[in-house]
Amino acid sequence: MRINVDQLMSARTETEPVLHMKGLSVDFITDNGWMRVVDGIDLSIPTGSIVGVVGESGSGKTVTSLAAMGLLPSSTSRVSGSIRVAGRELVGLTDRELADVRGTEVSMIFQEPRRSLDPAFSVGSQIAEVVRRHDRVGRTAAWARAVAMLDAVGIDNAATRAHAYPHEFSGGMCQRVMLAIAMVCKPKLLIADEPTTALDVTVQAQMLDLMREVQQQFDVSILFITHDLGVVAQMCDSVNVMYAGQVIESAPVRDLFLSPQHPYTQGLLDAIPDHRDRSAPLKAIPGAVPAPWDWPQSCRFAPRCPHSGPECEAETIPLEEIASTESVRAVRCVRANDLVLEGITE
Repeated sequence: MRINVDQLMSARTETEPVLHMKGLSVDFITDNGWMRVVDGIDLSIPTGSIVGVVGESGSGKTVTSLAAMGLLPSSTSRVSGSIRVAGRELVGLTDRELADVRGTEVSMIFQEPRRSLDPAFSVGSQIAEVVRRHDRVGRTAAWARAVAMLDAVGIDNAATRAHAYPHEFSGGMCQRVMLAIAMVCKPKLLIADEPTTALDVTVQAQMLDLMREVQQQFDVSILFITHDLGVVAQMCDSVNVMYAGQVIESAPVRDLFLSPQHPYTQGLLDAIPDHRDRSAPLKAIPGAVPAPWDWPQSCRFAPRCPHSGPECEAETIPLEEIASTESVRAVRCVRANDLVLEGITE
């Protein structure tokens, strides 16, 4: 049975999801013409939840998030399908309309915050600028909200630190500033694109705790993009596994870890180091994610899959609901009902 996203969403929540992507595809212009890099993504985020997107580099995670923000250049990319944020369709909006949506309906924080902060302006002025752009308040009121937001994200002595410049902050503090900028106008959806990758372990843990606090305080839904399944286990309610531009498995986090349904998901789980046995050899999935021009016509993971057979190369593989489980799950594998894959035991 081919998955019906609308039916799945009605099963998850009675209200419209904060983010609902249906058939999202992204093409980029290349020397060989238009090339598809994201192919038919169906993804939804219920209100108040944290949904993860995980996969190796080159799977299409960041392009999907940039499409949701309307940040892909229209001169070199084409976005098709549907992206609805808080009930509003974003595909087809003008640049000005998208600018009005960013910051108020949906915001984003990135992997390297220093590249997103302007070194020529104080952090307080950069937060206040967002307030003045969207809420049309005076400088004094905007500055007061900037200071309050810095305090909310855990920056001590916020009134003084608001006058400091990005180079005066550590990487972890810069990420807190980026979170303050993203949340100051209280958007309904926050997209976090690998926000902790460049941070050390201790600061990473603090940042994840802070994002949980912000999510509860501001009642914001989060799309959390990462390659780290440990972060997924700590942060997310459900997860979408991406490979070669497609979602290949979707499940609640606990179910995915205990009982993966796609061989690629099992490969990602197997690659997690075993802290109980430090002498155990590290495992890896052979090969690499293929470039878009090398995508197989059928199962895109088949060349790397230890369970592939002739049936895996026969036709395009759809994303299908798993009917044998009580939770809402879907998998893109013709052998899903035949394979018994091992997850991580509790």
